[in-house]
Amino acid sequence: MSFPTTPVPSSIKIVSIQPTLVSVTHSLKRQARTRGGQRWAIEAAYPPLSREDFAPLFAFGIAQKGQYSTFTYIPPVYGNATGDVSACTSAVEVAGTEVVTVTMTGTLKAGDFVKFASHVKVYMVTADLTGSGELSIQPPLLEATTSASVTYDSVPFTMAFSTDIQSFDRGVPDLHSYKISLVEVV
Repeated sequence: MSFPTTPVPSSIKIVSIQPTLVSVTHSLKRQARTRGGQRWAIEAAYPPLSREDFAPLFAFGIAQKGQYSTFTYIPPVYGNATGDVSACTSAVEVAGTEVVTVTMTGTLKAGDFVKFASHVKVYMVTADLTGSGELSIQPPLLEATTSASVTYDSVPFTMAFSTDIQSFDRGVPDLHSYKISLVEVV
């Protein structure tokens, strides 16, 4: 099931959540370690909408039963690569890898999102790459990749609502305000 692509939100916020444990000793030395996890959170606000335009969005939210169901969400603008890539496949890589060997035509740029075939997780490119070679990503691969295609345009995030509460505001002149808050499900 996919989140409706229209209407388009008027604002979007994408957040990377990477839990880190940090402590400071009495001598003020900092110690930090990562827990190794990462997920994306997305918040979107819609412009004032007529009931006709708003109703399908709210109905979709209600059908998800709060945080229960998962769905795909393609963030407007950010779901597509900024580079001119036209084909990309990955080699076989082990879980935990931050650099993935790819065969590619064109360029992927730092900040582009990618998703490997058979993966639920979405990764971010951390360094530009033109042509085939070593593609730097974050977070490290959660599971091994096989020689398969890499999605770089219309990247579908597997999401759920971050709360069980769905609400909207109706104002004057009969327009509806609606915001969503989503978290990646991996």
